[in-house]
Amino acid sequence: MNRFLLLDSGHPTRMKSPYPHRYQQQSLGRYRGRDYTVFSGCFRRCSALCLSMVKTKEFKFNEARAKGTDRGSKPTVMKKFPLKHHTANSTNTTAYIQILGVGMDTHDTMPSILLFFDRQRFIFNAGEGLQRFCAEHKIKLSKIDHICLSRVCSETVGGLPGLLLTLAGMGDGVPVNIWGPSNLNLLVDAMKCFIRHHSMVHTNLVSHTGPLQIDSSAAVASKFKDVKISAILLQPNGVEGSDVKPSDVSVIYVCELHEIKGKFYKEKADALGITVKTKYKELTQGKSVKSDLLDITVHPNDVMGAPVPGPIVIIVDCPTSSHALELISTQSLNDYYSDSSNQSQSGKIVNCVIHLGPASVVNSSHYKKWMKKFSSAQHVMAGHVMNEVQNPILKSSARITARLNYLCPHLFPPMSSSIQHPSSTASDFNFLSEDPTSKLCDGIFAENLLKFILRPHAHLGLDRSNVPSPQAASAVIDELLLESPDIADAAQHVSQLWQKPAETKDCAISIQDSKVMTDMPILDENSVPSCLENIRRDDLEVTFLGTGSSQPSKYRNVTAIYFNLFSNGSLLLDCGEGTLAQLKRRYGMEGAESAVRNLACIWISHIHADHHVGLVRILTLRRDLLKGVSHDPLIVLGPSQLKRFLDAYQRLEDLDIQFLDNKATTLFSWETFELDNESNKNNELVLERHEDVKNGNLTSCRESCSQGSSKRLKLSVPVAKVETFASLNILKKVLNEAGIERLISFPVVHCPESFGVVLKAADRINSIGKAIPGWKVVYSGDTRPCSEMIEASQGATILIHEATFEDGMAGEAIAKNHSTTKEAIEVGNSAAAYRVILTHFSQRYPKIPVLDQISMHKTCIAFDLMTINLADLHVLPKVIPYLKLLFRTEMLIDN
Repeated sequence: MNRFLLLDSGHPTRMKSPYPHRYQQQSLGRYRGRDYTVFSGCFRRCSALCLSMVKTKEFKFNEARAKGTDRGSKPTVMKKFPLKHHTANSTNTTAYIQILGVGMDTHDTMPSILLFFDRQRFIFNAGEGLQRFCAEHKIKLSKIDHICLSRVCSETVGGLPGLLLTLAGMGDGVPVNIWGPSNLNLLVDAMKCFIRHHSMVHTNLVSHTGPLQIDSSAAVASKFKDVKISAILLQPNGVEGSDVKPSDVSVIYVCELHEIKGKFYKEKADALGITVKTKYKELTQGKSVKSDLLDITVHPNDVMGAPVPGPIVIIVDCPTSSHALELISTQSLNDYYSDSSNQSQSGKIVNCVIHLGPASVVNSSHYKKWMKKFSSAQHVMAGHVMNEVQNPILKSSARITARLNYLCPHLFPPMSSSIQHPSSTASDFNFLSEDPTSKLCDGIFAENLLKFILRPHAHLGLDRSNVPSPQAASAVIDELLLESPDIADAAQHVSQLWQKPAETKDCAISIQDSKVMTDMPILDENSVPSCLENIRRDDLEVTFLGTGSSQPSKYRNVTAIYFNLFSNGSLLLDCGEGTLAQLKRRYGMEGAESAVRNLACIWISHIHADHHVGLVRILTLRRDLLKGVSHDPLIVLGPSQLKRFLDAYQRLEDLDIQFLDNKATTLFSWETFELDNESNKNNELVLERHEDVKNGNLTSCRESCSQGSSKRLKLSVPVAKVETFASLNILKKVLNEAGIERLISFPVVHCPESFGVVLKAADRINSIGKAIPGWKVVYSGDTRPCSEMIEASQGATILIHEATFEDGMAGEAIAKNHSTTKEAIEVGNSAAAYRVILTHFSQRYPKIPVLDQISMHKTCIAFDLMTINLADLHVLPKVIPYLKLLFRTEMLIDN
């Protein structure tokens, strides 16, 4: 190991580094009788040298994309996206309101409501998982014109960033109008940190108390030809004026379809002497005309039937009992109550009320009394009701998981059904009618894709024709065995890999004539590394919560990897949209909450949305779970752009975090930190004052630092670095408590400030006192193959590497700075990693990626909800042929 002298520290100090190329050599020197090579460097030099090494070793990559200049060196001129223009539809317009994404199996987000017209679409709320649900059921989000938010919080807007990015990527971008309370601006400002096409978002704030007609402005009124939408602000009862926080405000949306004109009776017009047919049109348009044969004026109501009132739907989000008390006393809904004298004059009859509030609120006596004011309305209870906990919301993904579980239950545990939340059970809604056909003040539970038909008027009412039927895992397996009877034999062989490894050493399968063969030996595998000696099953378990890239799909969620350290806590590497839902599918409600509560830290590789959009939902849940309990803020590590987003978002709601830049956890930073601690071992300032830093009291730290001479303080870093060093000290303590010796971030080649990470467990002592080295896991993030990746992965127990593209798409992989499957495997081979797990597959490979006949003796393919225990690493490559057998139909189609 070479020794180096750092000039940056301000005084000669020794250090060790396995990455000498990361620092710029200046000269040779001598210190305490030893020769040293003198270096100085920083992360910017480190990144530049990394890119130069890539060129030297002929790793091709898109340099402009890596530097963030691929969109041109000139300042980007944001295109203005005008709103769409729509023409009025005929009286035969199809219109309905539909429930999207009721959390029947995850209870992690608020459902969305779709208001559908032939030429316009409105979405109310956009929680996480909306894109996956719509992809599953072929609902075209590109047709969405308006997104209306009842509140601005992680429950209602978790899926909004991903949705906007998807719309921005469609051609020239699909403009969208977003409506919500006054704190909506805070969310939009935060999203600008990673959404470049923010000019396509037209923000409209609902900031007036009382009824607010959304289409009041002349510029927008022409866009609302089919419906009039009014918004009514709802704030907690007893809170007045400036004491109302924007986050406390909820919005009630009242959707009133225009009335349908009565039928025109030609015989009446003839009887009244109308012979000129052009006058028929004038009468239907509401104009009076003079009779052609009689000396009278003919009015529209003389020749037309009574108009049909337009249906009315009210969407109510009442999050707390205080809001419910205010709801009862609000005057803005008086015209819509059945017992109102105003209703008889206005003719406004509410047909459907959708309730988004929780059971604890909706089941209160005050709320039930308010509901009875809509005697003829159909009430739909959509707020966190899990009426069918075993009916998965994403059936395609659940079907794949059930098949994988049948083939290999050790790696693919069954999806958890223990997700019923005590405060959200169906029995809590005891006022609901048992008879779903009841029409009088009736309440029913929301179901996915449940419709309430608004037009044509003849079909007004509930429509369950699209509600998915329950799906039993046993039926999925029966279907599988009918398609491929040999899967039963394959499942037995896979089971033997765990039960009797010695007897199955020479047992493998080949895919030939659709039969399981057992006459081919398995390729020799590497010897088991010493870190796995007598490994316990409660040491480390890695669960892949998302294995797809870019955007969520039916079968693969976007990137997230959960590290279960059991009694030592847990970590998350990346956190794409829907991470919380995946945790609940894997571990159940209580298990997921326990995992979130016990998180030691979350590490984010880079700023692309598919790697961090699910972060806010995790953080807000942890905040709520630990409310009233003494705890420290959660450490979130990521690129500097992520800090800008989180800082902006925390103006919206508290996330209870302490952020640390990935640059502060590079090897250089760790060694500088440790050297500084050593040089200041007699001075407790940097380490003991970290409480001031954590509490934001940096002034006290700076004042103490300014008195360094009197305290014999010798800081090797500027005062500005004290906060980072204090955070590193906290991180080191948290990691040590989790049994992690070191977390080291290193730059990779993808986009600006992209990182991979090394997790190294502490050494352990076996029963006879022998020291056993700790395991080493390396995660690539998104990257092209690069020297930094290979060096960091040397001797890794597990290398988790992205493999976005198949081998035949190397050109696209280079253009987008991703890796192919073959390149990812070669990185693992070059680093002598024990096991290579491929993930982050393009969504063009929905079920299984295309694999050429390449060496797979140390490689495994990751699937969503796949769980790998350290004790099972030796088995992983043997499972690959069986997975190919399970997906052979898809592989033939791909080929």
